[in-house]
Amino acid sequence: MTIRDIMEKCDAELVTGEELLDREIKAVCASDLLSDVLATEKQDFMLITGLCTPQVVRTAELMGSLGVMYVRHKYPLQEAIGMAKVHEVPLICTKDDLFETCCKLAGCGLEQF
Repeated sequence: MTIRDIMEKCDAELVTGEELLDREIKAVCASDLLSDVLATEKQDFMLITGLCTPQVVRTAELMGSLGVMYVRHKYPLQEAIGMAKVHEVPLICTKDDLFETCCKLAGCGLEQF
C-alpha cells in the first residue's frame, strides 16, 4: 500500500512530500509515545500520531519511517514541516482520531505495531 493509498483510505490531506507519495508502506506504528517508536525494529512503516512537535519528524527519520500521519485535526509546526522537507519525510493529516484511523487501515494488509 502506498502513502497515496493511505491518504485516500483515511481521507487525509497532504502537508508536504507530494513527490514521495508512491512509497510502499508495509506497516504502521500508531503511538503518541515516541519512546514506543524508538523501540521498534520495523522497516518501511508509517508513523501515525497526534504529536505535532519537530521531535516526531526527527524520530521518524531516525527510525526509517517512510512518512508521518497526524490525527485529530492536528497540524505539524512549521519547524517540523521544514525538517520533513529536508529529510524527505512526507507529512499528511486526517481529522479522524488515532483509533478510527487504525480501524480504517486494519483490513488493508498492513502490519500494525
